[in-house]
Amino acid sequence: MKKSLIALAVLAASGAAMAQSSVTLFGVVDATIRYVDADSASQWSLTNSGYNSSRLGFRGTEDLGGGMSASFWLEAGVNNDNGTGSGTSTNNLLSSNTCTVSGAQPAVAGGTVTCAQSAGSQGLTFNRRSTVSLAGSWGELRLGRDYVPYFWNTTIFDPFGTNGVGAVSNFTLKGLGVISGGAFNTTAGGVRASNSIGYFMPKMGGFYGQAMYAMGEQPSNPSGPSSNGNVGSFRVGYANGPFDIALGWGATTFAQSQQYDVWNIGGSWNFGAFKLMGLVNYEGGDSLPTSTQQNIKVRTYMIGATMPLGAGELKGSYTHGDASYDLLDGDQIAIGYVYNLSKRTALYTTGSYINNNSRLGQYNFGLPSNAAGSTFGLDFGVKHSF
Repeated sequence: MKKSLIALAVLAASGAAMAQSSVTLFGVVDATIRYVDADSASQWSLTNSGYNSSRLGFRGTEDLGGGMSASFWLEAGVNNDNGTGSGTSTNNLLSSNTCTVSGAQPAVAGGTVTCAQSAGSQGLTFNRRSTVSLAGSWGELRLGRDYVPYFWNTTIFDPFGTNGVGAVSNFTLKGLGVISGGAFNTTAGGVRASNSIGYFMPKMGGFYGQAMYAMGEQPSNPSGPSSNGNVGSFRVGYANGPFDIALGWGATTFAQSQQYDVWNIGGSWNFGAFKLMGLVNYEGGDSLPTSTQQNIKVRTYMIGATMPLGAGELKGSYTHGDASYDLLDGDQIAIGYVYNLSKRTALYTTGSYINNNSRLGQYNFGLPSNAAGSTFGLDFGVKHSF
């Protein structure tokens, strides 16, 4: 009898402890039939993430008492069209190697940036997010791989959420390669950062904010700067009722005396019948200490809207982008519709047309092209979340 009472007490204590914790499996599987056509090439493909990014994740929270909680979040990108995982970056560049610059700015005066490339296909990695957090009335402290704060503006204030052929990220992330000469890609510099320390302030009267510092983890030695891969970023905003506006900034060091800088401001206003959105994004880079070095500036402007229609949502946007030295110059018009079959499953389609006018570079959907011209893209897909 005594042993039974002890066992019941242990079970009761265990149940109370488990009741204070929760672990959730979640994910998105999004498959897209895509057609893109540029002046030099066209392509049909079955790809993924045309509406929402495909992913598989685990998250959990434990109540520590006194208003404190601890949590974890592990989220992996999934290429469900071929079964591979998405790439990641260990030090906010393309690899653990230090990138080196030779000559002047690569995109302008023929200089080069040398970096090892990440693997093209691989198993599952928690590239989207891998964090552990402590939170309380004072805010949240988050450690690990996470979104850089300024990226949130490009996805929250874009009707297409930076996914598919209509996304503003077709333009806003173009400056990464142009300015850095390929020192880092969208996985590394424009969306997420590894080895980061982040802080989220509690909302106060509609005001919110986030700050991050991420370490490139480069050793201090004469052969290269120890700051390579270091990232600093913040985002501050105000939301009240239908109105939301936020300012973001970030900087990443990618080579000696070379830094990729970005700032943006986005906003939205929900009028009920439709929601209006806008974004201004600016990318630039610090110059090398040479007389031949030229700075590159890449600017993106977007205005868009979403509108409930039937069982779904109609959305559209207009984007303009340009860069100094005629490296980039183009416009994008996009329109799409999402039809919700249920709360978790949706059909969608997006059409986009890009007109390029630059002398050297093009906005497109990954197709090779040597001359300025037009690019057309069409997505049709299905998304299921769980």
